[in-house]
This record gives sequence, structure tokens and C-alpha cells, in this order.
Amino acid sequence: MTHPNPSRRDGLTPSTGHLPTALALAERGVPVLPLRAGKVPFGNCTTCADNACGGRPHMKTPGPCRCPAPCHGWAAATTDSNTLASPAWAPSWRHAAALAYHPGGAGLTVVDLDNSDAMAWAREHLPPTRTVTTTRGEHWLYLGTMPSANAVRPGVDIKSLMAYARWLGPGNGLMAPLPDAVRSLAAREEATFPREAVASSGPTTAVWDRSVATGCRHTERYVRTGLNRGLALVGEHSESGAGTQAFAVARFLAHQHLDCPGPCGLDALAEEIVAAAVAVDVPEPYARRAVTNGLNRAA
Repeated sequence: MTHPNPSRRDGLTPSTGHLPTALALAERGVPVLPLRAGKVPFGNCTTCADNACGGRPHMKTPGPCRCPAPCHGWAAATTDSNTLASPAWAPSWRHAAALAYHPGGAGLTVVDLDNSDAMAWAREHLPPTRTVTTTRGEHWLYLGTMPSANAVRPGVDIKSLMAYARWLGPGNGLMAPLPDAVRSLAAREEATFPREAVASSGPTTAVWDRSVATGCRHTERYVRTGLNRGLALVGEHSESGAGTQAFAVARFLAHQHLDCPGPCGLDALAEEIVAAAVAVDVPEPYARRAVTNGLNRAA
């Protein structure tokens, strides 16, 4: 396919309106979908609500969503103008708070830089490419696709296959080919392990208790209360974002144990967080990588 290369001349700016902008992008081969408040996709349709369809299968395997209305997160993204302008999609457009696109479906990878430190790192280590200004940082767009991954570095996410990114305008500059420096980020993060300062020497179990946390300075009630709150937050992201939330919960909980002599049973805590993410259909390898990265970012 021809890779999209929109410019300011195209008039494809956020102020144009979500549906007209979506149709213009779709015509250029960019799969799009509406986002509701909170920058998340609309909930599953009535047929698929509460996992009635079998647990959002299209979120785990490549392929478009076949539901009439926007459903199954990123998989709903489409370039079909008839679908985008259909009566089934009309309520979502009326209530849309933002527009998103599926980078992998457009042959692209987005390096999402969330803060000034992440942008400084990218300018030093990544080849220049098209950039789009975001609320907190920048999106760097490269030609080529790869698996998506959150928190590959502090403040850096990769959005490509099986993911969505907000449409914030065409950006500036020419898109460069996807470099090995970006591909290697996800591969390297899959091989990382928690730092010795926060790692637990207790056995990996499905449930955390005092038997695996003999060196923890916190009470069992304190740890369990924080863990339960974190697990609830992961479970609330049943439509999208559970992996990112699992990363945040793991980082927060590990940070609480930095001053403990250990072991604190962090492996057991991690297993419970992974299980919570998998319960809302996050692929297990993705959930484990997010939780492991969260433990690494505790400091």
C-alpha cells in the first residue's frame, strides 16, 4: 500500500471535526476510530458486552472487528467510508471526544514520548523523522510496523500493531524508515528482570501473603489493601489500557518496598497483577512485560 504522507496543505487538522477528518484520513489509507472521554475507545457493542463474544478475540490476533458499531478497541479502526458514516457509528461520532488511528494498519510505528526527558533521549538516540506535538510530549512517526509495547523506557511507549494512537494532526518533517534502534527497545525490555533492590527471593505464587515476605517492614493489611486497590484499577480498564495500568500498579507497589530489607514477595505481587490484567484480556506475555517493567521503574 502507499504510505500516508499528509501535510498541512491537506487540511487534516483536529479542528476540522472528527467524522470529516476521519473520512479524509480513511481515503488516504489510515484506519481510524472515534474515542470517548478519557481518550479510550467506546465500549463493546451489546452483542460483545461483558465478554459475551468470548473475550475480545480480535484484540489478541490481527484482523479487523466485524461488529456493526465501533467495538473491540483498535480492531474497530477502518478505512471503509461506508462503515465510518453508517448509522451504527453515528452515536459514537456524536459523543466522540477525540479521533484515533491504527498505526500498524497504516504501515507506521509511533514512538510516544511522554515528557521532556524522553524527547531528549530520542533526539540523542533515534534518527530524525516526522514529529507530532502531543499534550505532554511528541509522537515520532516511522515507516514500518512492529509489535506494540508500553514503557520500553521511562516515558516511552511504542504504538504500531494491535494498538491505537490519537490523531493530533499530520505533524512536521519527512518520515524515516523504522530503525533497528526502535525495534530493539521492545526486544530488550522483554529480557529485563526486576532490579536486585526490589526483587523478591520468595517463591513465585499466585497469592501474596506473609510467608513469602519475611523481610517486609509493612503489615500484611497495608500491603494487601494497596494491592487490592491496584487490582481493582486494572480490572476497571476492561476496554483498553489494562496493560498500562498494570505497569503503573507494579511500579507503585515496588516503590513502597525500596527501603525494606527483603524479601518482600514482589514476585507474588507481580503474579496477582498479571492475573488481573489477563482477566481483562491482556495477552499474558504483554502483561508480564508491563509488570516487569513496572518493577524496574520503582526507583
